[in-house]
Amino acid sequence: MDLVVRNARIADRPDAGPLDIAVAGGRIAAVGPGLDASGETYDAGGRLVCGGLIETHIHLDKSRVVGRCPPPTGRQVNPVMMTAPLKKDFTVEDVYARAEATLRECLVNGTTRIRTQLEVDPAVGLRSFKAITRLAADYRWAVDIEICVFPQDGLTNYPGTEELLVDALKRGAPVLGGAPRYDSDPPAQLERVFALAAEFDVDLDLHLDVGDDPRQMHIYQVLELTERYRRGGRVVAGHMAKLSLLPPAECAALARRLADAGIAVTVLPATDLYLMGRTQDHAVVRGVADANFLAANGVTCSLSSNNVLNPATPYGDCSLIRMANLHANVLQIAAPEELRALFGMLTDRSARLLNRTDYGIAVGNPADLVVIDAMTPEAAIAEIRPVLAVWKRGRRTVVRQPPDLIVPD
Repeated sequence: MDLVVRNARIADRPDAGPLDIAVAGGRIAAVGPGLDASGETYDAGGRLVCGGLIETHIHLDKSRVVGRCPPPTGRQVNPVMMTAPLKKDFTVEDVYARAEATLRECLVNGTTRIRTQLEVDPAVGLRSFKAITRLAADYRWAVDIEICVFPQDGLTNYPGTEELLVDALKRGAPVLGGAPRYDSDPPAQLERVFALAAEFDVDLDLHLDVGDDPRQMHIYQVLELTERYRRGGRVVAGHMAKLSLLPPAECAALARRLADAGIAVTVLPATDLYLMGRTQDHAVVRGVADANFLAANGVTCSLSSNNVLNPATPYGDCSLIRMANLHANVLQIAAPEELRALFGMLTDRSARLLNRTDYGIAVGNPADLVVIDAMTPEAAIAEIRPVLAVWKRGRRTVVRQPPDLIVPD
């Protein structure tokens, strides 16, 4: 064997006791107690081991630009308007350097698969696309990066944007996105991106329903388009902050419709908590969709970082475990089974959202492994426990030593 991880408490079977994981040729060859196998050995010491964490929605291309923008004054902020003027000065080298710094933080926090949102329009052209494509190739040893191209500043109102999106799709971008809120004709944008997704046979990952008025929601048109184009299982709605403003019965009914249609939801706690409720100076709404509630009603959900160190989210350390803890705090989640469900939204449920069928600690799957300094998934989330070791396809990519307390004699 190339690698044997011993005494692992596997995340999806934490009550099974310590198990061994044998790896050969970059794939999991065997899982079981006391395996008779030799090779490079790592003793997990009874700690939690899972498949690599999955970042389903992050903006690598515009991370780390917060220092280029003036700080907001007052309650109101418009991060898209604050970022748009910067894009004309983005170079391939600039985007690559900022994205690489963010990516490396993702890696040391246990992420081994990423879907990154990437803006394409006449201001930036395909420079960001070229930078992230190169970054994905350079870091293939540590992470699988999937690019979702989308029109952040509008599609129908921004001539030249559609041609660039089509160019990126022809170059192999596997996912198309949308941001109807920033288009002068939101319904027309959604119609067009669904048509393009069908034409190029790519998945859709949409920025939807951020704002303070639940009477105006684009998700109902997305439901209709998903049925019309038969895209069930291939549509993701990111943000969905307005769900937090609906009464439970209404939210549950909508969640069941999403589940039946095959529309998944990515909840982005840090960004939505930062941006929502800014029209209020007291009794401020939290603005974060309840991923546990959605999942309980059948929706495939993930938790993700979205923006890092830019005007939409001027902080972040790329720790998905910390993001799940933030979600638990905001939604006041405490039950162990609910915390365990949140852990799944960084791992197997995220894999399901990305339509990955080769995920998890099972024989034949890629040996993407993460050791977390915890005994259970719920403890990892509740205590924000650190990642100690990561392997990508059986090759070790991260080393971290647990801290030692130096006690005086």
